[in-house]
Formats: sequence, C-alpha cells, structure tokens
Amino acid sequence: MSDLLKTPLFALHEELGAKMVPFAGYAMPVQYPMGVLKEHLHTRSHAGLFDVSHMGQVILSGPSWDAVALGFESLVPMDVLGLQDGRQRYGLFTNDAGGIEDDLMFARRGDALFVVVNAACKKTDIARMQAKLPKELTVTEITDRALIAVQGPAAENALAALDVRAAEMRFMDVADLVLDGHPVWASRSGYTGEDGYEISVPADEAEALARILLAQDGVAPIGLGARDSLRLEAGLCLYGNDIDATTNPVAAGLNWAIQKVRRSGGEREGGFPGAAAVLEALSEGPGQRRVGLKPEGRAPMRAGVTIHDAAEGGALIGAVTSGGFGPTVGGPVAMGYVAARHAEQGTQLYGDLRGKRMPVEVVRLPFVPAKFKR
Repeated sequence: MSDLLKTPLFALHEELGAKMVPFAGYAMPVQYPMGVLKEHLHTRSHAGLFDVSHMGQVILSGPSWDAVALGFESLVPMDVLGLQDGRQRYGLFTNDAGGIEDDLMFARRGDALFVVVNAACKKTDIARMQAKLPKELTVTEITDRALIAVQGPAAENALAALDVRAAEMRFMDVADLVLDGHPVWASRSGYTGEDGYEISVPADEAEALARILLAQDGVAPIGLGARDSLRLEAGLCLYGNDIDATTNPVAAGLNWAIQKVRRSGGEREGGFPGAAAVLEALSEGPGQRRVGLKPEGRAPMRAGVTIHDAAEGGALIGAVTSGGFGPTVGGPVAMGYVAARHAEQGTQLYGDLRGKRMPVEVVRLPFVPAKFKR
C-alpha cells in the first residue's frame, strides 16, 4: 500500500478495521468487519457512509454562465445551458466515434460549474478540458477537498439533524450546508439507487465530519464491495466495465441523459464529439443494447461470461459486463450487452459458465427500484 495515494479518511478506515485494497491508484476500503453482504443490506435498510475522495473534483469558471455552459457543451451531449443554479446533471464525455470517455456529474454553482469525474479518468479528463475548452474558461482541479457519500433511507435524518436544510433538497439539488460547524457543498445524489447525499468538504475537516456522520442513528461505514453490488442492483454503469471509449451512449441505455435541445432538430443539435454517431443511434437504434440479465439458479455470471442464443450451437450475441450476487434480490444478477434483436424483456439466452451454457433471462433494469426523493 505504500506506493498508493491515500484519501483524507485513510487513518479512519484503518481504525475502523477496513480491509484496504488498491483502486484507481488509491488505497481504498473494500469492506469493514461487518462484511460486504451486511454492509449492502445495511445501506438498503439504514444508511451507509462511503469515502469517494478518490474521485476528481473540478471547477470551471469564466466570464459568464453562458460562456461556461456553452463551452462545456462542446464536450458533452447534455443541456448545460439550461441547468438552473443549484441543480446537477449526469453527463458523458464523448469521443469522435461517439464512444464514452468518462461519465460524470456536473452542477451549477452560480456562474461556475462543479464537475465530479471518475478517479481512473480524472487526469485525462482534466487534460481534455484544459486542451479543448475555450481559453476564456479556467479549469481548476480541487485537490484540497474530500468527497463523502451518505446513502440509504436514514441519510436524510442523519444530515437534517446537522442542518435542517438538507431535508428540503430534492434529487439532484445542490446546496451549501453547514454540518455541525463544517461548511460543505452537498448534492442530493449518489450511485446506489438509494436516497442520499454526496458531500464535498475541506480535506482537513473530512475525518471530523465523517466521525460526526457515523455517530448519527443508522449510519455505518461501507466499502467498495457493497458499493459495487448496490450500483449493480440499481442498474448503474461502472466505467471501464459497462461503458468505455467504444460504447455508444444509446447502446448503453443512457439516451435519457441526452436532452432534447442537443438531439436532432433541437435548438443546439450536436456540436459535441461523435455527434453524428450518437444522433444516428438515437434515430436508427443501436446494434447492441445493455440489458439486465437474471441467471437461472444460484451461480453468478460475472464480467466476461459470453452470451449465446441457444443452449448448444447457435450464435454468440453478447457478453456480461457486470455480475454477481444481489443481496437485496437474494440471487445472482448481471447486466451486459446483447444484439438488439435479442434485447426484449423475457428473452431466454444462455451464458457460458466454464464451458457449460446456463439459462439467463433478459429482464428490466434496475433490479431494485430507485428510491430518490423527487
């Protein structure tokens, strides 16, 4: 672990008995003594605290909101200009072929844009913004803040006990809160399918705030293992597994994130990298689609399992990109890509498990309904 980067909560993780593993160049907690299964279920029933300080935090600023928003729209197929102050959206950096270079969150803070990008991609993302955005915009990486997520049905009460304004926030709202004396930037969002918050806090105050949050009723520390099973049950993509630079957003089922104004016939149609390929997929449909997959029996189908259209012979029509045991579902769950003609719900397909083809059904995502506060 000595050559890995450490988040501001590293010492707290060790104190709490976390098993630390390498992740995106950082030493991160994969689980605590509670164990992955119980951590998963605790988050669904109470609330979990996650250290996501390895993510990249960036501020984009410029002479006006219009300049910042239109500049950022040159890199993403989202409606940035129409974003209201105090609101956040999910976004994608695309490449010239229409593939996804990273997925991200962006929030309007006055005339500036606060962008959170994936840890493994942050150096490339920041370099991309610095090279391709108009020179009148300033790209500032924030290196003196930590990022903490509190997820689950008890999250609202935990934060509202420290600042009552947290309870007034809706899904994808962003606000400045003061949590027991600690000023933070909070968003009502997360990546578990549960209600919750992501909290950007000065790094030197992160451990103190984490301890305060963990002292709230129902809040427990949760590691990367449960974070992965939670997001899988929620049908949420993991960059590098379910989406990457070769994935068209429409094939990934992320067309909901592309607002009307950026689509064909919209006020600001195209204008982002790979627009022709993305708009064509929106119009004509993709050749493959990301789908939920429910294996028959108890054996999980993990990433890399090939999907076929027949128990014997037939055609190779896709592959699993994420899979494992779903603690809330009580059985194996997976998702992956199959040829569009096989993507209808209820279709029976077959996954190759160590040379033996096992039945798997195409099902609706998510496996566990989202509980966001609308």
